[in-house]
Amino acid sequence: MILSSASPATLALAASSLVAVLAYGVAAWVDEARADRLRMALPIGWVAQAMALLLDISGLGGVVTGARFGFAPALSMTCWLVLAVYLVESRFLPLPGARRVLALLAAAACVLALVFPGESRPTAVSPWAPLHWVLGLASYGLFGVAVLHAAMWNRAERQLRDKKAAAMVNSGAGMPLLRLERLTFQFVAAGVAVLSLAILLGWWFTPHWRWDHKTLLSVLGWLVLTGLLTGRQVLGWRGRRATRWLYFGAALLLLAYAGSRFVLEVLLQRSAGG
Repeated sequence: MILSSASPATLALAASSLVAVLAYGVAAWVDEARADRLRMALPIGWVAQAMALLLDISGLGGVVTGARFGFAPALSMTCWLVLAVYLVESRFLPLPGARRVLALLAAAACVLALVFPGESRPTAVSPWAPLHWVLGLASYGLFGVAVLHAAMWNRAERQLRDKKAAAMVNSGAGMPLLRLERLTFQFVAAGVAVLSLAILLGWWFTPHWRWDHKTLLSVLGWLVLTGLLTGRQVLGWRGRRATRWLYFGAALLLLAYAGSRFVLEVLLQRSAGG
């Protein structure tokens, strides 16, 4: 556990994580009426989380030099990337209800990354391995944003079917369905493109490429999400069918790295390469 050390880097990591959790807690606690007065809480948490991720992943001040990574930092990085998109998008588009959920998820991810910092990796198995990891995490973030928009898309559809809420939706509160649908698929397409590059790099440049659980689940997730884009283009998939494919594909990708690493690091108490 990372708190067992008392090095300056460890204290800085703990302090950054604490600031992030507190700021996210404030952002999740305030209601919409007071959100404008405390609108800096979420950006402060985002910056503090970035600092915690930098200290954690870089392994600064650790016993073993080199990068350090695991399932919890991967989840934290994914939440951080989703929040980055949200902070930009929310300045131009209404995203009702997303702030509280994202703040709670990010706070939980910060705590998880502090408790389970992952394992040290003094050297990469390939010069291209860091780019492979970065692309993989970027695809996680893009699919996370797509899932966020899909959830709001489903919520807006339910509201339209609800006669009591239809007037609120039609009056302009919230984002129009077509825009939510378009943004969802744009993020899915971007995520598939980035994930494709990550898989190709892993297959072509990593000398220890093997068909383990992580690889198999990643490829299955890629097939499901590519199938979603094909189904939309060819068969005109929309609504619940499309979002179910998205949720299933995203779940496969979550299991591919974070899930398999959780089993290895926490349940089996051993490390794994890659």
